[in-house]
Amino acid sequence: MTTALTPKSQSLALPSVSDDLNGYFARIANIELLSVEQEQTLARRLRDSEDLDAARQLVMSQLRFVVHIARSYKGYGLPMADLVQEGNIGLMKAVKRFDPDVGVRLISFAVHWIRAEIHEYVIRNWRIVKVATTKAQRKLFFKLRSEKKALNWFSQEEVERVAEDLNVDPKVVVEMESRMHGHDSAFDAPAGASEDRVSLAPAELLHQEADDPSVVVERNDGYERSMEGLAAGFETLDDRSRTILERRWLSDEKSTLHELAAEYGVSAERIRQIEKAAMKKLKTQLLAA
Repeated sequence: MTTALTPKSQSLALPSVSDDLNGYFARIANIELLSVEQEQTLARRLRDSEDLDAARQLVMSQLRFVVHIARSYKGYGLPMADLVQEGNIGLMKAVKRFDPDVGVRLISFAVHWIRAEIHEYVIRNWRIVKVATTKAQRKLFFKLRSEKKALNWFSQEEVERVAEDLNVDPKVVVEMESRMHGHDSAFDAPAGASEDRVSLAPAELLHQEADDPSVVVERNDGYERSMEGLAAGFETLDDRSRTILERRWLSDEKSTLHELAAEYGVSAERIRQIEKAAMKKLKTQLLAA
């Protein structure tokens, strides 16, 4: 089991993250999400029998959420394929440690491991991201280094002169100079830092709770359960109660109490009572879902 869930393992047969990211995204987008019951069954097979196929299915079902998390780190200029791969390593570590008896969904548990692995990769690599990546940028980089006479910034006159010499836009010179003056900042706020400083640390700014995959999954699961409960509740209603609710709340052109009263030959108050009783029955069904 220890070797099965390592990034070098071939036994899980996961989709390959390569330079063809669009192809990878398309492949994993078609992977079906697991229900709670399926996830629990697979997790127990993995824990109790070291079932590698169960591990593969658990990992595959969450690959799209790894991409979702990895995209929030692309501002560091690191290859997206590498960010996704590191996130997948974190996901595999999470699957290996997931306990189905704790009562949480896999993605809620895995988010920590995915982000931790990507954080570690960013910390290792963002300091050595190349200042100049194209041939023109490298030429400009070395030209600027040779032109520097002091530690202060170029004057506008110097910017224009270098731009003219290299036949580039002055904005490109200013941008490259800014890159050369860039300095490293701590990824996490130092111990004992004030709340204001903590809130500005990159580690705090990278993650938005609203887009947290665990929150998204929980929200979607809640919506699906509500829809299932609503449909089950409607099945328990008699035809008249169901029609009244549909006409009053679900139709594009909603009917009034008096319109329904005229159709059924009863008072508007009687329609209101039937509607209230039906809503109460639906509410009971939703709470039990």
